[in-house]
Amino acid sequence: MFCDLLLASSSRIRADMLRAAGLTIEIESPRVDEDSLKAALVAEEASPRDVADTLAEAKARKLGQRHPDQLVLGCDQVLDLAGEIFSKPEAREEAAEQLLRLRGQTHRLLSAAVLYHEAKPIWRHVGTARLTMRDFSDNYIQAYLDRNWPDVATSVGGYKLEAEGVRLFARIEGNHFTILGLPLVELLTYLSNRGTIPA
Repeated sequence: MFCDLLLASSSRIRADMLRAAGLTIEIESPRVDEDSLKAALVAEEASPRDVADTLAEAKARKLGQRHPDQLVLGCDQVLDLAGEIFSKPEAREEAAEQLLRLRGQTHRLLSAAVLYHEAKPIWRHVGTARLTMRDFSDNYIQAYLDRNWPDVATSVGGYKLEAEGVRLFARIEGNHFTILGLPLVELLTYLSNRGTIPA
């Protein structure tokens, strides 16, 4: 079966965005030890942008080497608070702690995408969004998690902007798709210019 892209990700949101944009995709989850790779990068004092880009490329490379004739898309998103990288919360208590630390602060979401073809990278982009959380109460955090845990366990920072998480914010600057985890507009522009999809 012909497809425009092989998505190296198990993210339903990314798959939904690509399909909604009219792309035909196949999905295969790469076996990449993200935690170890991220820890090594942090130990080397890599920037949050470089961490996101490197993780996205690792996923694209893994499947790109296995499927050299396919156009393979690897993606990753990093939450950066003043240089500190947040991971997905593994427990409700960790989600509450992340929300408390983000409260009243501005953080960045860095969404990286890397395309592989013929076992080498041919395009990459890191989209950036800036989000400022409002100064909500401790009680609100607990009530929010009562309603949304464990659904938000799949999101760094313990929120989903496309759901009730939007109520946590006072200001949002950036592309909606980047916030959801994929620089979709830039990707579609490249695919159109390349001739992969109709211009």
